[in-house]
Amino acid sequence: MTDTHYLRRPEGRIAYDLWDGDGPLVICTPGMGELRQSYRLLAPKLVEAGYRVAVMDIRGHGDSDTSFSRYDDVALASDLLALLDELGGSGYLVGNSMGAGAAVIAAADAPAKVRGLALLGPFVRNPAGAAVMNLLFRIMLVRPWGPAAFLGYYPKWLPGTKPEGYQQHLARVRDNLRRPGHWPAFVQTTRTSHEPARQRLPEVSAPAVVVMGAADVDWKDPAAEAHWIGEQLGAEVVMVPGVGHFPQAQAPDVVAAAVTRLVEQVR
Repeated sequence: MTDTHYLRRPEGRIAYDLWDGDGPLVICTPGMGELRQSYRLLAPKLVEAGYRVAVMDIRGHGDSDTSFSRYDDVALASDLLALLDELGGSGYLVGNSMGAGAAVIAAADAPAKVRGLALLGPFVRNPAGAAVMNLLFRIMLVRPWGPAAFLGYYPKWLPGTKPEGYQQHLARVRDNLRRPGHWPAFVQTTRTSHEPARQRLPEVSAPAVVVMGAADVDWKDPAAEAHWIGEQLGAEVVMVPGVGHFPQAQAPDVVAAAVTRLVEQVR
């Protein structure tokens, strides 16, 4: 396991793990409520393929600080670009959930830096009925039952066969919410709108691949959403049967192959 590094930002630090390699840089970003260890099964496969791999915690999650004033897609996009600068200036972005929205914004903001996008279970726009669902979600997350409600819902994101290390990772997610300042930061993150990402889709010129679990409960029709994103970006679309919102955990071989095709397309 690599050591944890810290990217210094104006309002705090972003934690990330880094594996050195001779190939292109690949930065992996989880989504809301998740941790960088969500990539524990994918990162070794990317390293084995020869890539230089960084896996980060988003603001207010894991070992990243809770001192930030913003926890949305736009803020996360700025962290991605800052980490690209820190590690060499250009690379590929692998983003899950809201991490995908942030990756889209980063690619639109800095096309010379972002060489390609792998969007996993992506949120690059707000779902239909999002205002009502967000209100219900916020009510569900009100303390004191908020953390328990979130953890009770968590298994729905990984339907069917659970990935290796699932119980240990679930305990890590639970413990993260108990750390000082992390629950308020998480609640702020839940208020994120993905409209800024949707608006920037036409500006993205980087090649992309979309990997969507066919059993992703966050979308009424995951395949329709994946193909809509694919049309907007001219991207390859990979649907994975039986997989939920975290393809990097439930289908790491599929995602690793998709990232490799993406890199080869650019080369």
